[in-house]
Amino acid sequence: MKKEEKVTFNDVEVAYERISHQVHQTPILTSNYLDKLTRAKLYFKCENFQKVGAFKIRGALNSVKKLQDLHIYTPLVTHSSGNHGQALALAGSLCHYPVHVVMPIDSSKIKIDAVKSYGASVHYCQTGIENRELEALKILDEVSGTMIHPYSEKSVIEGQGTVAYEFLSSMKDLDILLVPVGGGGLISGCSLVAKTLSPKTLVYGVEPKALDDASRSYARKVHVIGNKGSSIADGLRANIGKTNFKYILEYVDGFITVKEESLIKAMKTVWERMKIIIEPSAAVTLAAVLDFPDIFYNKKVGLILSGGNLDLENLPWQSI
Repeated sequence: MKKEEKVTFNDVEVAYERISHQVHQTPILTSNYLDKLTRAKLYFKCENFQKVGAFKIRGALNSVKKLQDLHIYTPLVTHSSGNHGQALALAGSLCHYPVHVVMPIDSSKIKIDAVKSYGASVHYCQTGIENRELEALKILDEVSGTMIHPYSEKSVIEGQGTVAYEFLSSMKDLDILLVPVGGGGLISGCSLVAKTLSPKTLVYGVEPKALDDASRSYARKVHVIGNKGSSIADGLRANIGKTNFKYILEYVDGFITVKEESLIKAMKTVWERMKIIIEPSAAVTLAAVLDFPDIFYNKKVGLILSGGNLDLENLPWQSI
């Protein structure tokens, strides 16, 4: 990774100062029931309570405010399965930027409606990251805009790193930190911060088995593109970014993959026992603990619950 391209811990600190008055400092919750069930001490960083219902507002708002500082006021363009699109739409609205979001045609209706509710223009494309990126480039050219990539943008990684900055500023003695992985923006920023604030904390990325490109890339130490299946964790469908993979190689200690049924069980358990709403993508971290209890036995474990946006008319356990 070129020195000038790399996000530093100081970059994350500055990002936190930049955005902290406009994002929520989300709570850290515990559950006696889940501690007994898993024989571990679990701490849940609840980004499902964040503005737009997901951590993505952190990176999006940091990106837009940095453009403001540079007096760049072009339309903003991105592609997203939902949460980043919502986040950029809100950030654009707060800072008076027009926003264009490319979304796959099979995106959740609730996420499409949310993007529109913040005033962004939605453009549809066929499924697949290649189609998303091609359509976004087309729109970018049409509106003479600025691209805010959902996970590889330096300013996005800085913002996402503030999740761990908050978490580990108050929980420096975690043995393990579990982070959901899609494109890799969250784990890039969070792993960097973890190794600065709490070097002894092990950082594990978690993916659905059907979307395990980051895990395979990590095992081979080569950037692997493409997944072998699909998952209800729509927020994790993006392939790991080439830039993000470099952070993973440097800062991440390992990967865990979870089955769909484990993901659904974990999500349902959080709803029932913790009385909070999380989306499938957020449930992978608890699923990892439930599937591999020996790894976490008697450990203090931090779990990032990345978001809570989903269609309440189409809950995954209703089809089991």
